[in-house]
Amino acid sequence: MDFNGTWKVYSEENLEEFLKVVGAPEMVVKLRKEVKPVIVIEQKGKDFTYTMKTPICTKVHSFSIGKESEMTAVDGRKFKCIVREDDGKLIAETDKFTSVREIQGEDMIETVTAGSVTFISRSKRV
Repeated sequence: MDFNGTWKVYSEENLEEFLKVVGAPEMVVKLRKEVKPVIVIEQKGKDFTYTMKTPICTKVHSFSIGKESEMTAVDGRKFKCIVREDDGKLIAETDKFTSVREIQGEDMIETVTAGSVTFISRSKRV
C-alpha cells in the first residue's frame, strides 16, 4: 500500500450528516461544506504523517500502525485511536466512528461510518 503523496478531494458524500452525527459545531459544518481539502500523506514504513489543508485551517496527525495515537477532531476535541492495516487498508476505530482508507486504482477512498451515517471521500493524486 502506497499512500504517499498529495491528494485533492474531488467528491464527498454525506459530509454534512456525518459532521452533525459526530457533534461538530454548526459553524464548522457550514465552513467545511464549502471546501475540498488537500491531503498530504508521508509514509515511512509503518509511520505516517497525515496533513489535511483547507483555506480555514491545517490539521496534522502523526501515527504508527498498531500504536495508540492522539488525534484532533474537526471541532478541536482530542481523541485517541489505534490505526491498523488490513489487506492494504488503513482502519481507525474510535467510540464515535470507524474510518477505512484505501487505494482503488488512481483514487484514495475514505469511508467513515458513525452510527447509521456513512461519509465517503474520494481523492486523486496531484
